[in-house]
Amino acid sequence: MSSIFSEFADHTLSCIIAVPFLGIAILGFVRSEAWMRRIALFCALLDFILVAVLCFRFDPVTPGMQFVERMEWMPTFNIQYAVGVDGISILLVLLTALIAPLCILCSWRSIQTSVRAFMIMILLVQGAMLVVFTALDLFLFFMMWEVTMIPMYFMIILWGGPGRIAAGLKFVLYSLTGSLFLLAGILALHVEGGHTFDIIALSQQTYPKSTQLWMFLAFVLAFGIKLPMIPFHTWLPDAHAEAPTAGSVILAGVLLKMGGYGFLRICLPILPDASVTCAPFVLWLSVLAILYGGYMALAQDDLKKLVAYSSISHMGFVTLGIFAFNRQGIQGAILQMFNHGIVTGAMFLAVGQLYDRTHSRLISEYGGLHKRMPRFVALLCLFSVASFGLPGTCSFIGEFLVLLGTSDRSFVMVMLAMGGIVLAASYMLWMLQRVALGQSATGTAALLPDLNAREVATLVPLAVVVLCVGVYPGPLMGLIDSSVTQLLEQLTNNGLPTE
Repeated sequence: MSSIFSEFADHTLSCIIAVPFLGIAILGFVRSEAWMRRIALFCALLDFILVAVLCFRFDPVTPGMQFVERMEWMPTFNIQYAVGVDGISILLVLLTALIAPLCILCSWRSIQTSVRAFMIMILLVQGAMLVVFTALDLFLFFMMWEVTMIPMYFMIILWGGPGRIAAGLKFVLYSLTGSLFLLAGILALHVEGGHTFDIIALSQQTYPKSTQLWMFLAFVLAFGIKLPMIPFHTWLPDAHAEAPTAGSVILAGVLLKMGGYGFLRICLPILPDASVTCAPFVLWLSVLAILYGGYMALAQDDLKKLVAYSSISHMGFVTLGIFAFNRQGIQGAILQMFNHGIVTGAMFLAVGQLYDRTHSRLISEYGGLHKRMPRFVALLCLFSVASFGLPGTCSFIGEFLVLLGTSDRSFVMVMLAMGGIVLAASYMLWMLQRVALGQSATGTAALLPDLNAREVATLVPLAVVVLCVGVYPGPLMGLIDSSVTQLLEQLTNNGLPTE
């Protein structure tokens, strides 16, 4: 027994990565749809338990990579299977492991066709995202970055809404375009960095500023499309609107974070000069995204599109914090990615629960839900106020730190970003008023049943996280602090002006 625990300790990350792919293999031999759901849920829950153990064993004082595993894969090309976690990636690994079982639960009854394929898609995107957030080899990073696109595309076009074909094609075209720029940047780094794909080794080298600028341009296009940044955002509302509930949750909860993670893992440590030079441009694009997303959300009558445009606004805070280049900003950006995944994932789950009952996303068709669905309305209120950063909820901490960090760079940007928060409060409260307290245009609200036990089980864990992190963010802050300090030291050593 001790040898088993020892092997797990030595290969913790590989075990976590392997579980979803093992689940996919098992699903290939199962005929019962009921057992397909149970096996997928078991694998996702097992992965969450393993990630929880990983977080418990994680040393927050150590700034570098932990649980590192390396194995020669293609030695001729200096390609390795190399994985590890630090304070920047561990929250995203935890977020991925938390979201996956909730996506399976929310699809328990709504997905009745091709159940095996759907569960395989969820496990495949979960496994691929875990590799993206832990990869220490750029080839491995790129390969899994591409893999995430495949299940999301099929989830949209096979189980999506009436406009799923157009939305799916738009998603894949934007994603492929971003992938081409990502590949170009990786190949350039490979050549300039001594023919290695090792992320740690590449971050320890210096590159001419002119070369950095061209590579940064390639990466900012790749990560900007995935995030998404203005003006590469147009695929997101359509993809969210037409995707099934689980697809929207994965997109908003985890997939968008790959862009922000790419900035933190590749652009800042490897291309510091270019990052500093281009920072004002990215900061103003971030402010534009915050305001644009808010105004567009305010104009929506489609519940899914409202939440989708709010994601554009919230992810603007992420890039705003990253390119503030200080402790508060970067810590706030990492927390904002985690918090946005929790809150917006919960919002899409709630919208999906309404859609399962009415097959309509229009706000005008709801109203007076507090009478028939008090449990649903209570949870929706919590997630809505968390979305605009009410103190005591998790989003407040991330946005406050981002604004605090940005204040050292530009007070004008802070004031404009605060305007985005006011817009968020406006469209969320307006939506709540119409859905929970207003009058239904069709009278369907009087016929809707409240949440059942399974639906409550999908939302309550996220509600607990929203309140716990909002009241006591210390444990999460402790996990990321050392790694953020190391990143800032690296930037300073490479010429970032000290404050």
